[in-house]
Amino acid sequence: MIRSVALWFSGVAGLLLLLELGCRVLPVSTSTETGYYTDPVILTYPARHRWVVSTGWDLRNAQRMQANNLGYAAQHDFVRNEQAVALIGDSFVEASMLDIAERPAAQLERQLSSRPVYAMGGPGTALLDYAQRVRYADEHLGVRDFVILMERGDVRQSLCGSGNVNGPCLDPKTLAPRVETLPPSGATKRLLRHSALAQYLVSQLRVTPQGLFNKLLLPTKSAVAQHPELKATAAQAKAEQVQAMHVVDVVGGAFFERIKPHVRGKLIIVLDSDRRAIERGALQPDPARQRFIDLARAAGAVVVDTAPIFAAHAARSPLKLEVGPYDGHFNALAVSLLTQAAATAVNAD
Repeated sequence: MIRSVALWFSGVAGLLLLLELGCRVLPVSTSTETGYYTDPVILTYPARHRWVVSTGWDLRNAQRMQANNLGYAAQHDFVRNEQAVALIGDSFVEASMLDIAERPAAQLERQLSSRPVYAMGGPGTALLDYAQRVRYADEHLGVRDFVILMERGDVRQSLCGSGNVNGPCLDPKTLAPRVETLPPSGATKRLLRHSALAQYLVSQLRVTPQGLFNKLLLPTKSAVAQHPELKATAAQAKAEQVQAMHVVDVVGGAFFERIKPHVRGKLIIVLDSDRRAIERGALQPDPARQRFIDLARAAGAVVVDTAPIFAAHAARSPLKLEVGPYDGHFNALAVSLLTQAAATAVNAD
């Protein structure tokens, strides 16, 4: 009996070792080692850090990444330069699924010809995190002109607890300002970062203890599916719309107030749109989105609304604007369209 158990454990250990070695050979996503290295509320990679990223179980769009002197995934170092343009956003700016020449910073830099573009992207961040990077770029790099690349969820994701906050946020109930930095990694997590197999399970297959718990122990049907009476009434929908507009006002107001002392030149905001609805010819009015556009323009920003740009593209071409059906990030074509518009705004008198 003891021998059988020992043989079983030996077999499992051998299998795990083979899987580990196999994952080390393949372009499995490696640890990013993010932390607060340059600023107490700005999450970056360690300076000069190298890592690998890929998508899904079959390791699509594999890229070898490298951080610059300030811990950003950028093609060159950031030095003090008033002629530089800071391109700020989340994973849409970092664009790790694209070749470096196809990423937003590289394409925008080519469009601007003579001005360097500082790609200050931070995956998993939101609008109030961007404000901190605007501050940093002004204070430490002398940047005057900014391009903010916003995805559709950036406003509501600025609420604390959204899972997309690295520092400043607003309380989801009171909308009072708070700061929620990410806790340091525990010993177990730090250890697992060095296992290619563990990284494959977490980064490629998205296997987490909480996810396994939910699948095994929680009901598969949503509460609304089980209880049709829980569907929102017209009055509830109206109340939710009013609340959404209020969130836009408060988050947007906080953002523009925080960046006001640090924007000494141009502020260009490139705003993503519902690309799939545009492709279907079924784009619906979005009052909250329009409210943010109005706030931005009132604050002196130039807004590049991608909706008409992408609609014009859909009218003349069947080519998609996403990396793929498995990834809604911009592909190289979409990046080209929006960086052309952003460059025009930057160069305008």
